[in-house]
Amino acid sequence: MTEEKKKTNLKLMLMDKLPGYNTLVKPIHLAKAVVAGARYALPARKLKVIGVTGTNGKTTTCFMIWKMLNESGRKTGLMTTVAWGVKRLQPELNHMTTEDSMTLNRRIKEMRDQGAEYLVLEVTSHAMSQFRTLGVPVEIAVFTNLTHEHLDYHKTIQRYRAAKCKLFKKAKFGVINADDGNSKWFMKASREYVTYGIKNGKLRGRKIKLSPSGVQYACGDMKLKVQIPGEFNVYNSLAAIAVGQKLGLTDKEIENGINALESVEGRMTRVDEGQDFTVIVDYAHTPDALEKAFKALGEVKGKVISVHGGAGRRDESTRAERGEILAKYSDYVIITEDDSRDEDPSKIAQQFVKGAEEMGKKEGSDLMVNLNREEAIKAAIKLAKKGDIVMLLGKGHEKTILRADGPHEFEDIKIAQKYLRDRAKEDKEEEEMAEKLKKLREAALKREAARRKLEEDVYGNITE
Repeated sequence: MTEEKKKTNLKLMLMDKLPGYNTLVKPIHLAKAVVAGARYALPARKLKVIGVTGTNGKTTTCFMIWKMLNESGRKTGLMTTVAWGVKRLQPELNHMTTEDSMTLNRRIKEMRDQGAEYLVLEVTSHAMSQFRTLGVPVEIAVFTNLTHEHLDYHKTIQRYRAAKCKLFKKAKFGVINADDGNSKWFMKASREYVTYGIKNGKLRGRKIKLSPSGVQYACGDMKLKVQIPGEFNVYNSLAAIAVGQKLGLTDKEIENGINALESVEGRMTRVDEGQDFTVIVDYAHTPDALEKAFKALGEVKGKVISVHGGAGRRDESTRAERGEILAKYSDYVIITEDDSRDEDPSKIAQQFVKGAEEMGKKEGSDLMVNLNREEAIKAAIKLAKKGDIVMLLGKGHEKTILRADGPHEFEDIKIAQKYLRDRAKEDKEEEEMAEKLKKLREAALKREAARRKLEEDVYGNITE
């Protein structure tokens, strides 16, 4: 067993056995943050930091802001769940949104040394509770939305919300989703703010047109084109617009910047190997995010086949609910593994199954459990027919899967590509075999026709 694995096991044991563990270790987190800030001389002080928080939409919103600022000539760094860097992004390999304080400060220094003037930082409730952003001044705080998540850590939705509100208390300016029921708490926490939304807010999205390839809508005098589908990306881009306006960008710079973002890895990412059905990889792992991902599909002519699972050591109260959502929007549901860690994956799966069965799915018919995620993806791709949609949900951009014995290399996108290519090869071989059989049958029919003609000719000569 590696030293890192021993530390992880010890931490998990203490979390289980020691009441109030998360509170007890807060002074340790604070001390680490102080040391990190001192070691790297508080590098964020020379940057204008835009911090983005919320349950869903943080990563895409960060990418939109980062792309918009860089396209307008403002050199901007990015730190998100998916990637970090300035112009050339590096993949985020750890399963963390906001890195530990030491890594955070080191990376901020690297980006500042590369000439970054701005930093777009994805900020979690864990980060705020554990002082990871200590010494990072926030110019603008962005709130996307708040739904049920991380209650395994925060215990109540009120404490979860309060942790996120801390970002707005330290920020100079707030950008707040007015359509979210929790917006009033973020307004109270802000010194100054602007709101956005579709139904409410100062900045409104209107004349919205949704399509499988993206979203078009109007905001004031601007006409926006977002290349990522889903109504939720109206909200994400409205948040980016608000940031752009606060920082003095022109309408044209905002329009061009948002349109320039072609995709975000693992966020409604289409995997295309020339197949006649659709495969989408998305990071959705909360009830709200799952529902939005399915609704983003619009009208589906074929069947929907979903692959999803639940992470171990995470809030288990949503598992049955997620099973219900999968069953509601899918014709066929495959429950599989996610980052099970040291929790029994079969136990996790059964909680999803219970929810799916409540919605009428039956195991062995339109509901299947396969605890090997690769095999589950393979089965979904094999099951798909022309016009169908395969949804691979929960892992998104992630490059590893965490099992009891540690991390294993695993990427939904690459696995999907592999089996789509395999299927294409098998389909081609079947087509070639069918063509050979067709030619053999045609040759046999020609021989039979020639034989009959010969018989007729011989018989005719004899009778004459």
